[in-house]
Amino acid sequence: MKIAILGAGNMGLSFSKSFLKYELIKPENLHLITRSQTKISKIAEEFPKSKTSTFEEVTELDADLIIIAVKPQDFQTVAQNFKFTLKENQMVLSIMAGINIEKIQKSLNHPLVVRAMPNSPTLLGMGITGYTAADGISFSQLINIERLLNSTGRSVYLEDENLLDGVTALSGSGPAYFYYIIDAMIKAGMEMGIEENLSKLFVKQTMLGAYHLINNSEKNLEELIKDVASKGGTTEAALKTFEENSFKEILKQGILNAEKRAKELNS
Repeated sequence: MKIAILGAGNMGLSFSKSFLKYELIKPENLHLITRSQTKISKIAEEFPKSKTSTFEEVTELDADLIIIAVKPQDFQTVAQNFKFTLKENQMVLSIMAGINIEKIQKSLNHPLVVRAMPNSPTLLGMGITGYTAADGISFSQLINIERLLNSTGRSVYLEDENLLDGVTALSGSGPAYFYYIIDAMIKAGMEMGIEENLSKLFVKQTMLGAYHLINNSEKNLEELIKDVASKGGTTEAALKTFEENSFKEILKQGILNAEKRAKELNS
């Protein structure tokens, strides 16, 4: 399989590394395309056996799969300025937030489109990607796409494309929510006199342990919370403050607003 990445930024390059790591593609069959001339040398250094180009240089695209990894705000401009024409049998995989299959098909004048929403832990092969496909894409083609996506972590096929905006808000943006909470916890530790690196250690190890407890316990989240929050204790004091300040509702509303923004990106 030959793959071209349109928009060789963080996500495009992390996908490329995963494909090569699991030998799903040969380096010489990978074409990395960036809008920035200044990034070419760095990309070429990182992928010495792969082809690197700027958008302006590409007049013909020799690839079975074209992965569109540009920012959604830039897609329309990029699509209007392509100097190549997609061939009938080429497949397109979009990892842009918000832009739906119909809009991609119209902009590229091409029917074979798969839309996916990965998240940043794909950089470590620990991401999760929701994806869906246009009509006309065969089961075997979807299996090939899934193999590629699974090299970056896990993937989930969704029949209803509308759910992808929710996936964008939940898991696509999700890592930032955890970083935000972790940052608040670390800063609280520092306010209590705990040195920054030590506060980070306590918080990160707590997060890691809590993750493994969720994964390995038969208890639901409410029961796990009760296990920690004894009556009249320290945890209860913290949780009471969260409830009084509607922390859970604020977090939920933020996620719903992220979904709303994903939908706006398609307009």
